[in-house]
Amino acid sequence: MSELIILPTHSDSRGHLTVLEKILPFQVKRLYWIYGAQGSSRGGHRHKVTEQAFICMHGCVDINIQRYHEKQCISLDSPQQCLLVPPEDWHTLDNFSSDSVLLVLASHEYDAQDYISTPL
Repeated sequence: MSELIILPTHSDSRGHLTVLEKILPFQVKRLYWIYGAQGSSRGGHRHKVTEQAFICMHGCVDINIQRYHEKQCISLDSPQQCLLVPPEDWHTLDNFSSDSVLLVLASHEYDAQDYISTPL
């Protein structure tokens, strides 16, 4: 099932510096971000091989995960949170705030054949 990790963050009077280093269980091959999605639902699929990491850089978004009969909803509302999603987890991205920016790091480049449109 998906795993939420808190990224190491260094804070002082100048602000915060969050580090993503030696944490992901995969090499990043694709990087994209979603914004301006308020009122939309995204995702609605799972993958054959692609692992993903979701980080909400600004605002908040709910990630709904399902594997078999197990369901969970993770609200990402801090750039210190990183949600690791394995390929078999069906996921939808919902309740984007008006200012949300969701960064997605993926283990593989885009391949339409990697997408599965039915839950496990």
